[in-house]
Amino acid sequence: MPTKKPAKPLRRTTSRTATSRTVKSPSRPKRPTKAELPAHARTILRELKKDYPVAICELTHDSPFQLLAATILSAQCTDARVNMVTPSLFAAYPTAATLAVADISHVENLVRSTGFYGTKAKNLIGMANAVMTRFGGEVPTAIEDLVTLPGVGRKTANVLRSVAFGLPGLPVDTHVLRLSKRLGITKDGDPVKVELQLNALLPPKEWGEFSLRMILHGRRICDARKPRCAECRLATLCPSRSV
Repeated sequence: MPTKKPAKPLRRTTSRTATSRTVKSPSRPKRPTKAELPAHARTILRELKKDYPVAICELTHDSPFQLLAATILSAQCTDARVNMVTPSLFAAYPTAATLAVADISHVENLVRSTGFYGTKAKNLIGMANAVMTRFGGEVPTAIEDLVTLPGVGRKTANVLRSVAFGLPGLPVDTHVLRLSKRLGITKDGDPVKVELQLNALLPPKEWGEFSLRMILHGRRICDARKPRCAECRLATLCPSRSV
């Protein structure tokens, strides 16, 4: 009696389920066009305000003179380190008049831990002398005057204008420079050019606090080496984010 061949197994024709599909991460947004930049910058500012409602300068100071001295010391140094040094410096030299006649070796010893202490001590005393002899003992407010002081460039001048005097000023430090490029606001690496580009995109009253918020975000989230994109409120706006 002939044997029956075993029946062939039926082929499944079911479609792929959702669980078998590869889920793609959202693609990075494109860099904004020139026409889109003003809206892009304002959106970034609005989002930064949510994480940093109070824009603060992390250099401890009680007067424009103290902020100016602290900012000079902050070159190539952290604000935390500067804040460890300035109490002793300001206790010894609380005003421009007292610092102008200081012994440079004593100032060097006080600021040694901030690095480049020889140059910084010379600039501090030179700044104090200029404030006394050319500006009647008062720190000037005009950027054209501030940048004539020893140790003061546009970044420091803009810190003084925006933080100490409440005037329009947008300091561009390494954090602002880095984030501006990552977020697609600019491709430029020159701080002065970036400052002018940002100034053109934002209202003058927002310049200083925009800079402070970018600095805070750069320190806390958008690190130079390992940006924490998964925690970043700006990730959906950032053409450089990790996917």
